[in-house]
Amino acid sequence: MKKPLFGWLSVIALIASASATHAASRKQREHGSELFQATGCAHCHTIGKTGGNKGPNLSGVGQTVTPAAMRKQIVDGGKGMPPFGEILKPNELNDLITYLESCKGEPGK
Repeated sequence: MKKPLFGWLSVIALIASASATHAASRKQREHGSELFQATGCAHCHTIGKTGGNKGPNLSGVGQTVTPAAMRKQIVDGGKGMPPFGEILKPNELNDLITYLESCKGEPGK
């Protein structure tokens, strides 16, 4: 008995979609990392063992803060942080948040 072709096509499409999503998110993370440096985030915040200590260490921010909370903090500022909502373009903000979501290490490591 032959297996339906539709089933295999669905599996192939799902794998291709996952690969494309992974590649896109990798590019977003890389761009977000570049933005973290270029916009001065690293002047105040540490990720890993690099950066300043004026603001919180963000090494594990991807484990403790939701993307929505990250967005609000970046856009509105507060708690001693200036707002970046008028500085970052929407796609830059998304890429920066994608990068921060990937930061799941221990502070200082």
